[in-house]
Formats: sequence, structure tokens, C-alpha cells
Amino acid sequence: MIKVLFDLKKEYYFNSLYPLYKELAKDPNYDLSINIGKDQKRFLGIFLISEKGRITGRLEKEGYKLTDKTSEFDLIVCGDALKNPEKYGDAMRVHLDHGVGIKTLRIRNIVKQQGYHYHVFLEGRYWYDYIKSLNWQDKADFYLTGIPKLDPFFWPRHYDNAALIKKMGLHPEKKTVLFAPSYRPSCINFIKEKVVELIPRYNLLIKLHPYSWSGKYAPHSQHRFYEKLAAKHDELFLIRKDDYDIYPYLNLADTLISDTSSVINEFLALGKHGIIYVLPHKKLTHSDGMPILSIDPNDWLTGAFPHMHSQEGLFAAVQQALDPTEEMKMKLEEYRYYFFTGLDGKSGERVKKKIDELLGVKS
Repeated sequence: MIKVLFDLKKEYYFNSLYPLYKELAKDPNYDLSINIGKDQKRFLGIFLISEKGRITGRLEKEGYKLTDKTSEFDLIVCGDALKNPEKYGDAMRVHLDHGVGIKTLRIRNIVKQQGYHYHVFLEGRYWYDYIKSLNWQDKADFYLTGIPKLDPFFWPRHYDNAALIKKMGLHPEKKTVLFAPSYRPSCINFIKEKVVELIPRYNLLIKLHPYSWSGKYAPHSQHRFYEKLAAKHDELFLIRKDDYDIYPYLNLADTLISDTSSVINEFLALGKHGIIYVLPHKKLTHSDGMPILSIDPNDWLTGAFPHMHSQEGLFAAVQQALDPTEEMKMKLEEYRYYFFTGLDGKSGERVKKKIDELLGVKS
């Protein structure tokens, strides 16, 4: 029996881990457990409070086997580089990133952990080419399998748009715009209440990053601003803070507005045109000088996704995204082919097949 630990550092990482969990759970050769992190939120601007108890209760009700242990496992599956990697022993480490965007932290965190080896499964050619441009292709084992996180988009009837429209009380004949800003850097302070002007022409959904609610890495003012706005406008649908899964809303939306968030690329995977708000800042770098973003936002999906540089461009960008030219459609498919491989709902199967091979498991 192969003992597997899924390292759930943050609750919203669950999406990246679940499709592989689902595949391994079918195989009696694997014994699966989940370790839950603290996933802290900030209270009164000072105190950090762990959300582990709440997350534990939810997953226990759903039937998952949980553990506080981190050692004595044969395989560790994580949505980010492991914190305190020495605690996990010499188990094989499988990395399934929790985001498929352009933030370099996903590879930087792995490379920083010298002495700890990862098997990294990538969503497509773009990220491998970027890693190779840094001469880091030997820092881990990389596999172009597609990333399991995207699989649910391509599972037949997994999402029910009609039921979600009815549940939320959306107008079934209106196009739906999803505003999903990152927490830092964020376009929240630039767009502010301008999004309300999309009402009543469109259904307007707002999905904030989990960190915009917790107050640990971003101020509570981010969610408070939109809570007050939602209270004033019945047709603004602010998705509640405990609903961490943005995928049903990405699947439903006709277009998306975001900034540096990985949801931009996830929307690309769906073959739909989103809108990139280009933030007015100098080139962002980590403390060691490495760029925070792998692509300049001005160049990101240019020609396929409209770019905004101020809130005044909102209506024009939305209209352009909802009525793309043939050139935009062709460019989108070009990017989609380069950024992703295996958009077929079977990346989890391919990752499991490679794990079986690495561990010598016969199916």
C-alpha cells in the first residue's frame, strides 16, 4: 500500500489537488490522507486566527481522511512548494500548482528549496519554455501533461449553468460579466465602483480573492468596499467569502475582468475572451531582483484579450470581449494551444499514470 499525503496549505488549493485525489482514490494501491494548514485570517487588524478547525469540519463531513502527520508517507502532493520541507522526510514530491497564471513564485519557490526534489506537472508549453529560459529545467523533473486543476471544466455536465443562473437570480437573457481581481497587486483601487455601471445591461458577478477576505495579505477594506456596494445594488452579485471555488462562475461568465490573477489564463483555457486591467506600476520584482510576473501585462494575451489602462475603458473593453473580431478569435486559439496541453478533462489520469510509473505501480 502506497501512503499518499495531500498537503492542503490553503483551502482554495483544494481545486488543484482534487482531480488527482479523485483518480488515486479509484486505485486500491493508494492510501490517501489530507493534511490541513492553518490558513489564517487577520482579526482586528492585529491577531491571526487559524481557519484549520472550520476546514477540518467541512472535509470530515465530506468523508475525507485527515491527518496531522507529515512524515512516513511515500508520496506528497502539494499545490505549492512545501513549507518546512524537512518535515516531510524523503517522500516523492508531486507539485500541482494552485494557479496557472504568470506569477513566477510557482517556480521560484521550488528552486529556492535546494536539496529537495519535486516532480512538477505543467499545464503547457509556455511555462516549460519560460523555465528553460532561466536555465532551470534541471531544477526539478517537469512533465507536460496538462494540469489536473483544469479538468472539471471538461468533465461532461460537471457544471450546470442554468441551475446556477436560477439559484443566483440572474437574468437568463443577459450576458454575464465576472469581476475577479487579484489581491496584490490589484485593480480594485482603480476600478472601484465603476463596475456598477455595467448594471443593468449585464449580469454582474464579483468574486474576490480569498486573501481579500482574510485580511492577512490584503486589507479588509477590499471586501468591505464591495460588501457596501452590493448592499446598495440588488443586481450586483458578490460571491460569498466561504465560496472559494471560482470555477462555476468562470464557466458561467461570458467575459471576465481581472489584472494579474491566474483566472485570466484559466478563462483562456475555456476559449473565452477576458479583459486584462494593466496596472500602472514599475516592473515588479522579488527581493532578489527576479520579476514577479513572467510576462509584462501589456504583452499578456495581446490581440486576444482587450487591455484596460483606466476605468474609463471599461465599457469598450467589455463590448470588445463579448464581440471579438475574427483576428481576436484566431489569436486566442494560438495562445490557447501554446499555454495549454490536454484540455480534455484527463490531465489527472495522465498525472496518475506518470506517478504509477515513477513508483512502479502496475495498474
